[in-house]
Amino acid sequence: MNLPNHRRIIFSASAEQSLPLFVESIGINFDQEPITRPDGYPLYHWLQTEEGEGALTVGGTTWLLSQNSGLLLPPGMSHHYEAVSPQWRTMYLTFDGAAVFSLLASLGMNEASYLRWEKDSPCDSLLLQMLERLESVEDMFGLEASVDAYRFLGTLSKFGRLHQNFSVSRNIDKIQPLVRWMEVHYHNPDIGLDDLADVLGISSRYLSTLFNQTFGMSPYVYFINVRLRKAKELLAGKEEYTVTRIAEDVGFRDVSHFVATFRRSTGMTPEQFRKLH
Repeated sequence: MNLPNHRRIIFSASAEQSLPLFVESIGINFDQEPITRPDGYPLYHWLQTEEGEGALTVGGTTWLLSQNSGLLLPPGMSHHYEAVSPQWRTMYLTFDGAAVFSLLASLGMNEASYLRWEKDSPCDSLLLQMLERLESVEDMFGLEASVDAYRFLGTLSKFGRLHQNFSVSRNIDKIQPLVRWMEVHYHNPDIGLDDLADVLGISSRYLSTLFNQTFGMSPYVYFINVRLRKAKELLAGKEEYTVTRIAEDVGFRDVSHFVATFRRSTGMTPEQFRKLH
């Protein structure tokens, strides 16, 4: 039986683009042709090997994409890929959205990211299952595709071994002592950006660059998130603690600032969070 060379779904460019994460296209190419994009692709582009091998060159580095591996490219990154075996079967997913940058940053995948996974892991078949499911349903607003893409990225982060570019790996090594320090000193309200930089013995400007490259946020915003996480633990685990006491325990000078920051981050007040949990 002769198989078609390409199966793909291309979504409309209207309603779904208002979603926090929307899918532009998903497909499988049974005989991948060479592709050169000097200006990159306009959206996030995931490419993985189903069978055979290919080579993808980006930023002066060439990655060998064999089975159980793939590479995520951010928008606008120049790249070239082509088969290095007689036949190279690939699958791809292109997506974007207002929440994608922060989502990928939380997964450690906000830059060009090469991942490998074990044979028979969920990563092996998830994208093909997603394609087949979307071929069988009418997804007028792209909601099914959005949910599936979110699940796919989460599965990649869980089962894939991330081989990021060396600069991000070095950043994590530099930042790790400060992250551990934050876990101990979050209760001190007097800590500012300069204090965080002093822990590593670097300038506050360089520290901000490291955090923005690695996490997509400033070091102080990261520190606030540590405080909010500790507050959630206390709200759920210490029923006898008042909101005022929790605000003080996690380093906020006054309870009104704590409540406003908590609501901005979670969409609910501390009391609402406590009732929910």
